[in-house]
Amino acid sequence: MEITPKDRALADLKPLDPAHFTGRAAARELLATQKPALSTSAIVVRFEPGARNYWHAHEGGQVLYVIEGAGWVQVRGGAPQQIQVGDAVRAEPGEVHWHGAGRSGPLSHIAINVGEARWFEESPAPGD
Repeated sequence: MEITPKDRALADLKPLDPAHFTGRAAARELLATQKPALSTSAIVVRFEPGARNYWHAHEGGQVLYVIEGAGWVQVRGGAPQQIQVGDAVRAEPGEVHWHGAGRSGPLSHIAINVGEARWFEESPAPGD
């Protein structure tokens, strides 16, 4: 799992082809294209304080972009990590993980999901 803090997200941009843009434009890939193409969805999720999802994995990976509050993510076998507004999180294809709000406030994120999700057991409550 990779967390890109908001202050680094705009520092790693690569120039885009000027044949397709007016002026200067740059981008940073968050999720590579899967071949053959897998189903993809983009949703906004809001977790109330203390809410989180169960352990799960996405066939083609997942990108989260935090738009409100702060919360937690954890990859199986790793330590819980805090996330906040502006952070982007990339879960690799098949990587088992969970995410949700801390106890002190809500968390909202945009989730881009690639491929089917597999769900597992309930995730632990992080300490915040």
